[in-house]
Amino acid sequence: MAEENGSPLKLMVVDDDRDVLGLFRSLVSPLGYDVLSLSDSREAAQRVATDKFDMIALDVYLPELNGFELTTRIRASQPNRHVPILMFTGYDDVETMRKGFDVGITYYLAKPLSTSKVRDLFASARSTLLHERRHCLRLPLRMEVDCRCLGRRFRVFSINLAQGGILLEGSNSLAYGDIAHLEFALPEPPQPLKLTAKVVRKIEPDFVALEFIDPAPAERAALQNYFVSKVRD
Repeated sequence: MAEENGSPLKLMVVDDDRDVLGLFRSLVSPLGYDVLSLSDSREAAQRVATDKFDMIALDVYLPELNGFELTTRIRASQPNRHVPILMFTGYDDVETMRKGFDVGITYYLAKPLSTSKVRDLFASARSTLLHERRHCLRLPLRMEVDCRCLGRRFRVFSINLAQGGILLEGSNSLAYGDIAHLEFALPEPPQPLKLTAKVVRKIEPDFVALEFIDPAPAERAALQNYFVSKVRD
């Protein structure tokens, strides 16, 4: 159950019960996942701010940050704000389930965990995990980008490209939160694109990350086709 390019899907599971962590690892690792098991929700909150995961599984009742608070932290993080989140708990009640979905979980699983429950869920979640990974996958790509922002027009160069955004070099005049209009051409075959994007991160000394805003169907299809061709290569 690895991703198309051969690398395993990366999961993080958080529970203060080490027996549950061990059980979860024993059920999920044979399916082809790389599993990070954590018993400290504070450490998990730190990891989601820096590391990208394909899925995160967490218990509701955790010391320090509970599952709802941790989910909120995950949804506020740049690397994992769209990651599928599985919440599991021994309290299989409607209110807990509703609160979980309100804060942003994707799946809900009642304890006790079992081989059939976990296998069935991960089989149904596979397409979602692969779609999210393809969306976040960044490919090295050096190309000229025409940029217009706040009445200014200038040319910069890309460092890498994702289906959801782009990393630019030489864009010192762009600030966090700026909305920019980008024009560039994808190679193989040349495909001119016009996209609106928002600055979501500044990286010293002179790099800036932008996230595309509602690409038109033609642009979205061109990006998807380009990434599919590269992944298959």
